[in-house]
Amino acid sequence: MHSGQPDDSETQFHDFLEDPLVQKVMQADKVDGGALLASLVRTAQKLKERFPEPVPDSSGATERVRVLQGQYRPGVGIMLINGAGWVFVGKRVDRVEEAWQMPQGGIDGNETPILAAMRELLEELGTANVEVVAECSRWLQYELPSSLQGRAWDGRWLGQRQRWFLMRLVGDDSEINVATEHPEFSAWRWIAPERLVELIVSFKRQIYLDVLEEFAGSLQRGAQEDNDRPLSPGASAAP
Repeated sequence: MHSGQPDDSETQFHDFLEDPLVQKVMQADKVDGGALLASLVRTAQKLKERFPEPVPDSSGATERVRVLQGQYRPGVGIMLINGAGWVFVGKRVDRVEEAWQMPQGGIDGNETPILAAMRELLEELGTANVEVVAECSRWLQYELPSSLQGRAWDGRWLGQRQRWFLMRLVGDDSEINVATEHPEFSAWRWIAPERLVELIVSFKRQIYLDVLEEFAGSLQRGAQEDNDRPLSPGASAAP
């Protein structure tokens, strides 16, 4: 065994070999403790030489990449329409520039997507007085731009993987109140479905295109069924 101050691996191996259970096994097999310790230390040294530790990244970028790689936050999105086929959009409270979007949010714990969607409506719009018209046939996914990765959601996710629902407001506009306990929106309005893509941020644009494609048939049927139904009192539709 080499002389001098023992390194961490030697100390760890020595503690391991001093374990009473290990001592019994070594005695039963007539193992020389000193020789085994020297062999373990030599093996550890060879492994260190073959696989050196990476230089620490003071910026934390390496750690963020390891945490974020391949991870997408499970969530839901809701395309909420009124009787006239207009779509609800809210103005985000956390953006300086105008940023409008449909309701969305994460799935908590063991929630099913539909329960998460109803909860998000209550938390963001103050009402879940809706009927489910359709559910997206697949999960849709988007990735955050590099400028937001490592910052949004405490750096835990690369983006979101969402299940989308088409829902119709059963009540009237007076039931909608975005000034909830933890508001997501500072204002809201009804818009034509074809305007959704121009309002959403660029990295979510493909998801909105996919949602429109998925629900196109249901939106057309809804428009035909409610062709003679007037807007709810107080509805505000963007031209």
